[in-house]
Amino acid sequence: MNSDRTMDVSHLMRAAILAIVGLVATTTRARAEDPREFAADAKAMYRVVACAGTDALPTGVDVAIVGKHCATIEPWFAELAGHYLAPAEQFLATVRPANLPTTVVYPFGGGDLLSALVTYPDAAEITTISLEHAGDPTRLGAATAKQLKRDLGTYRSAVKELFDHHDSASVNMQKLERGAVPGQLAFFITALAALGYEPVGLRFFTIEPGGTLHYLTATEIAAAATQTAKRKRRSWVDTDFSVAFTNSELTFRKLGGTRTIVHRHIAADLSDPALAGSPLLAYLDARGPKIAAMTKAASYLLWLGSFSTIRQYLLDHLAWMISDSTGIPPRYARRAGLVQTTYGRFTGSYLGANATDNAAFRTLWQKQPRRQLAFRYGYPDTDGNRHLLITAPAP
Repeated sequence: MNSDRTMDVSHLMRAAILAIVGLVATTTRARAEDPREFAADAKAMYRVVACAGTDALPTGVDVAIVGKHCATIEPWFAELAGHYLAPAEQFLATVRPANLPTTVVYPFGGGDLLSALVTYPDAAEITTISLEHAGDPTRLGAATAKQLKRDLGTYRSAVKELFDHHDSASVNMQKLERGAVPGQLAFFITALAALGYEPVGLRFFTIEPGGTLHYLTATEIAAAATQTAKRKRRSWVDTDFSVAFTNSELTFRKLGGTRTIVHRHIAADLSDPALAGSPLLAYLDARGPKIAAMTKAASYLLWLGSFSTIRQYLLDHLAWMISDSTGIPPRYARRAGLVQTTYGRFTGSYLGANATDNAAFRTLWQKQPRRQLAFRYGYPDTDGNRHLLITAPAP
C-alpha cells in the first residue's frame, strides 16, 4: 500500500510538473507572439535625430556629432513656426468644419505627418501612403560615428526642404531609403518635435487580404532579417533594410497629455494595377464610410487615368478634403456632386500635366473671388503662386 501511495504521489507530482512546464511553455509562446515594440528606438530617434526631449543619449552615440547636428537644426524649428505653423493653423481653424471625422487618409503623403497634424489637429488616426518604406529604427544605435555623421547630414539636407516648403522632393526621399537614419520615421518624429508631441509606441505590420492588420512579432522580424525591402514602383529605389520595416504604426501624444494619436504609414504603389482589389484598398474601406482627406505635392497623379482607383476612393469617402492643385480635378468632383473652393492664385501646374485639367483649374480659380493665402501648401503654381483647394460635398 505504501509503495502504491508513493507511486500515486510520484505520478501526481510528475503530472503537476508537466502541467507547469506546459503552462510556462504556452505562456512563453504566447509572449513570443506578442507584437514587437520599438518604443525605445522611437524615443532614441526623438532625442538624437529630432533633438527633442531631455533623455540621455543612447549608449555609444557620439555626443559631439549629435550636439553639432542639433545646433544646426534647432533654429529651423523657430523658422518653421513663424512662416508655416502659425499662419496655417490660424487659417485652417477658420475654414475647417466642426465635427469632421477623426480618421484622416493622406495618399502620396510621404514623410509629411507634419502637415497632416497641422491640418487636422483633432485627428485620432492618420494614414499616410507613399512609395517610401518606414525604415529600420534599430540602426541608429548600431551606427558608427562615421555613419552617424554622414547619415544625419543626409537627413538634414532632406528635412530642410520639409521645413522650408512643408513637403519633400522625391530625390531626397530616395536618399533616405538607405542608411542609419530611416527617412520616413525620422520625418514623422521630427513632426512630433515641431508640434509639441512625444512618441509613446512604434510597431510594424502587414495588411491581411481582408484589410485587417497583422502586427509583427520579434520572431517574424528576425525571420525576415535577410529579406530586403524592394522598391514599390520601377522608378523608385530599393532599400538596404529588412522588408519587416515596410509599414509602421507610431503612437504619440502631446507633451504632458493623455490622448493618444495613431499614425500608420503604408508603403505602397497607388496606381490602379497595384491598388484595385488589394488588401490596402480593403484597409482603406474599413476606415469608415467618411474620412477627412488631404493630398499635396502629389505629382498630379490624381489627374491621371492610371490612378482612378484611389481617386474614386476619395470621391466616395471624403467628408472634407484639402489639397493643392494636385488634388481632384474639377471634372471628377463635379460628377460626384462635390463643391470646390479656391484660395490664392493658380495659372498652371507646377509640373507638366494635361491641358484639359489645367484649363479647368484656371477656370475654377478665375470664377471665384480672390481669397488670400499667407503660406505655401504643397506645390506653387507654374508662376510661383501659392494656392489651396477645398473639396467637399455640396451643402
